[in-house]
Amino acid sequence: MISKTSIDNLKNQIDIVDIVSSFIELKKSGANFKACCPFHSEDTASFTVSPAKQIYHCFGCSNGGDAIKFVMEYEKLSYPEAIEKIAALTNFNLEYDNNDSQALNTSILDAVNNYYQNNLLSNQIALQYLYSRGITKASIDKFQIGYAPGSNDTINYLRNNFFDLNMAKELGIIDSGSNGLYARFIERITFPIFLQSGKLVGFGGRTISGHNAKYVNSPATKLFNKSALLFGYNLAKENIFQSKEIIITEGYLDVVMLHQAGFTNSVATLGTALTSQHIPLLKKSDAKIILGYDGDKAGMEAAYKASILLAQNDFVGGVVIFQNGQDPADYVKEGRVDELKSLLLHPKYFVEFALDYIVKDNLGNYRFDINRPEEKQKIVVKIEDFLSTLKPVMAEEFKGYAAHLINLHPKYIKTTLGVSSKAQKSNTQKNNYQTSYSPQNQMIDITEILILQGILNYPDKKDIILTALDSSMFDLHREEFEYLLNGNIEMLTSIIARTELQALTLKEYQIQLCDFLLKYYKKQFELISKDKTLTFKEKSTATKEFRIIEQRLKGRNLLPFFNLRKN
Repeated sequence: MISKTSIDNLKNQIDIVDIVSSFIELKKSGANFKACCPFHSEDTASFTVSPAKQIYHCFGCSNGGDAIKFVMEYEKLSYPEAIEKIAALTNFNLEYDNNDSQALNTSILDAVNNYYQNNLLSNQIALQYLYSRGITKASIDKFQIGYAPGSNDTINYLRNNFFDLNMAKELGIIDSGSNGLYARFIERITFPIFLQSGKLVGFGGRTISGHNAKYVNSPATKLFNKSALLFGYNLAKENIFQSKEIIITEGYLDVVMLHQAGFTNSVATLGTALTSQHIPLLKKSDAKIILGYDGDKAGMEAAYKASILLAQNDFVGGVVIFQNGQDPADYVKEGRVDELKSLLLHPKYFVEFALDYIVKDNLGNYRFDINRPEEKQKIVVKIEDFLSTLKPVMAEEFKGYAAHLINLHPKYIKTTLGVSSKAQKSNTQKNNYQTSYSPQNQMIDITEILILQGILNYPDKKDIILTALDSSMFDLHREEFEYLLNGNIEMLTSIIARTELQALTLKEYQIQLCDFLLKYYKKQFELISKDKTLTFKEKSTATKEFRIIEQRLKGRNLLPFFNLRKN
């Protein structure tokens, strides 16, 4: 938290005229200053700023307050965010209580960002790549695009400028390994990531040297959580609040090119699916949401999961899928802006898109043979899994659409919502439970669902996680794990749709996963200990193996799956 003394000192030093004039043009009018109100449309100036009273007031819409209130209203920020914004504008150093994460010396991030930008100007290969993608110099400047050089160059820059290397590690700029320090971003075009307040918190980077990982992001830090951030939101928010519409894409270049073409309400997720952690940010603007995703398997899966999440949170909007391997950036580069605009004007409703994906693949083929009753029943179960997570009116409204997709009378599709959200929250405190919210009143295991959801939420960690897991570890959701293992995302509606469960951060998920594995291996070890058919030597070997496993998992280190009784 920002210390109260620090806030009081800031208030004593700032002048409301200086702060307000940083955002709108003020004209002197006697002892006060005037302007047309930025909070409502008007032709005659009724917005007044009083330097004597250090307040503003609009006589047209009655909006008023001090400098902090103005920044909160104008920039759509929370109170702490507005304090930090004003501090940045006035070069005031805030102090924080309890070693708060914001006490980090984030000036290192700003300096490194400038360093990357200067590097780009002298790197013709990186510049030529951007120009070849249709990006203009104006867009490069607007988004502060840069270029990260070799690892030693970045480390030498930090050392030569006497930056704290430990702080640079905390901020995700560098890290250390068996060979010493290394830079997180090496020979990559960089895209700085900002909070909506304009505070720089990390980077995204695209390789131009053929690295296997095309895109990387800053690691999770005290400031950077890619599951809650949207690239370009700091630049798009004004248009988002004015137009009441937001376009969400999959890539940084999509956002840059869309802004270049006039779609300045565009943002992108940071190489991850849209998550429940994005919802508070999206709720602020009360905007219609348009998802613009690629038509490949990854894009369709991301759109499917996002559609379920947005439908359950009552967002208005829909999905636009770009086919033939193209994305929004391609449309802009090829001069097909009018065609792009037409597509974005006619999205598929979230619920309809999700139902389409459950029933058919991206080629329009049925996932099951709907001419066979037993196969059609499987589709009905998946449809009910999804519809039963929506509010009753929404579920009933789209029941007919779902029935039409599979040539079935709507009366055979159940849409019971189940228990209240309060009861759901209470039930999530238990491990196994059964409620009418659960499709077909089946038993579910909260821990197992969270493990499966984590694999979906962190696709870049999927391979590491799966090496530690085996279907034998799952009691109630073994079938879903095998679907996930085989890439059958469309069969995981019952897992994806459970957005009533609090999404875990990567660190929380690591703890949950290690505890889950430890519980499994403890059960295995107990069975071995009680098995009278095993020799003392066999039990002794198993004991040693278990102690190694226990030590690693308690240290939050994953290990490849193996069976204690394999010997």
